[in-house]
This record gives sequence, C-alpha cells and structure tokens, in this order.
Amino acid sequence: SAGSGAWRATESSTTAATVRVRPSNTCTSICSAAEISAGRQADKKDHINIQEMFILAKTYTMEIAGVKRELPLCPVSDKLDIAAFILFGDVEVTVKAAEELLKKCPEFDYILTPEAKSIPLAYEMSRQSGKKYFVARKKPKVYMTDPVCVSVRSITTDAEQTLLLGREDGDQLRGKKVLIVDDVISTGESLAAVVALADKFDANIVAKAAVLAEGDAAERDDIVFLEKLPLFFK
Repeated sequence: SAGSGAWRATESSTTAATVRVRPSNTCTSICSAAEISAGRQADKKDHINIQEMFILAKTYTMEIAGVKRELPLCPVSDKLDIAAFILFGDVEVTVKAAEELLKKCPEFDYILTPEAKSIPLAYEMSRQSGKKYFVARKKPKVYMTDPVCVSVRSITTDAEQTLLLGREDGDQLRGKKVLIVDDVISTGESLAAVVALADKFDANIVAKAAVLAEGDAAERDDIVFLEKLPLFFK
C-alpha cells in the first residue's frame, strides 16, 4: 500500500509499459516551461486515465531502445500529466537510442538539433556515424558569425520559440542532406523552428528523428521515432 511505502503496479491497456506508484512525488521542476502544453489533444484511447487507476504519486515505466526506465510524471495542469524523459547523464539510453535511430534514418551529411536536452543524443549519433552535428541555440553567442534567427509562435501557449545558428555553421548545411534530431517530439513547435532554421540555409532535410513521439505526434508519418509516449489525463 502507499502508506507502507510499497509499490502498486497497474498494466496500461494501450502500451506494454507499466505505471508504478510510490508514496512521494518524484517530479518537482523537471519539466521545463517549453514542454508544458496543457492544450495537447489526442484520442483518449491512446492515453492512460490516471484518476481511474487511483494514482497519487507516480512514475511511468517503459522500455526505450531495449533499456527499461521509469519516467517521473509531471503535472502540467489539473487535468494532465506528462512523463519527463531526460537524456542528460543517462549514457546507456543515449548510446542505445542513438544506435537504434541511426538504423532507421536515411543517409545524411549533417545532424542539426535544438538546444538543449537533445544535445547528448545528437553528439552520440554524430560519434557513431562520424558525421558532424550542429546545435541551434536559443540565444545569440559571442562566437557566432552573423547569426540567423527564426521564431515560431506556439499555437498552444502563444509563446515564441526562437532558435539561432551562426552563418559560418549554417552555410555548411547549404544543399547538404540534414538529419534533424530531438529527444521528444510532441506538439511539433520546436521541430517547426528547427525546420525553419534549416530552410534559411537551403538545407535538404532528409528526416526528422526523435527517441519518443508523445501524444498525437505518434500518428505523424513524417517523423522517425523509437517509442510512443502517452499523455496522462486525470
């Protein structure tokens, strides 16, 4: 029972993963504001109704590239939780996910990724493939030469997603086959900003890849991903 500190497991009807319950909430500020999108909508049959499973404090257990991980569930509203997937420090998942994604991606010349959580993945995919990677930054840096900026307005939060790339880096993408990489694709707003930035340099985008596709993103046919990540409605 929760009072005794024991775990209670309930099988999801839509995934092979398990939701486990423990007495304390493991998620505090792990979800950034950029990830919070209470307006995300998807078919309810693809989601887990947390209230029906009587979950008070929770994690979501799933297998990612053959590695089992427990993802803290983070409240983004009184009606919705999302599972936090953090690659920072998780070498095992990063290496395995990079390996599996490379198997699914077409041939490319360069990798382009947005700052910041997907940087470990982009680095590892670069290391394994021998192809250079570039990071689209959120703010201009002193080392950037004539930075090019794009802004995409979020349709769910009315916030603006801004990304920059120095012209010296961006010009290397011109006419080249570019693989866009992210850790999680959800609403697609961050992805749209990276695509817009690559388009500024006339890059040939051959694929858009992520470890996880969250919510409705899993139904997209224009992305490459390893696993579906459900949204958690209360």
